Amino acid sequence: MNITDLPFGVTDWSEIERTEHLGERGMAYWQTRTFGDIRVRMVEYSPGYIADHWCAKGHILLCLDGELDTELKDGRSFTLTPGTSYQVADNAELHRSSTDCGARLFVVD
Repeated sequence: MNITDLPFGVTDWSEIERTEHLGERGMAYWQTRTFGDIRVRMVEYSPGYIADHWCAKGHILLCLDGELDTELKDGRSFTLTPGTSYQVADNAELHRSSTDCGARLFVVD
C-alpha cells in the first residue's frame, strides 16, 4: 500500500453516517470514510449475522468487540476476538463472515 496525498486528519466515528447492509441473516452497519483508493470502515454485525456472499475483496480487519467467524471457501475457518486481526489480498481467498454474538470491527480495504 502506498499512501499519498493524504494530509493528517482525525475521524470522530460518532459523527460518521451509519448505513445498513442486510446479510443472509442479520444486519451489518457500516460507517465509512474514503481516502482516494483506500476505504476505512467501522463495521458492526448484529448477533446471528451471516454474510450473503463470498467476498473476494482484500481487507485488513481488526476485531474490536465481540467475536467474528470467518470461513474460507476452501473449508478453513478462523475466529477473531478483540485484539486479533486478519489480512487477505484482493482475489486471493474467498471468505465469508458470520457471528453468533455480534462483533465490531475496524476495516481497511
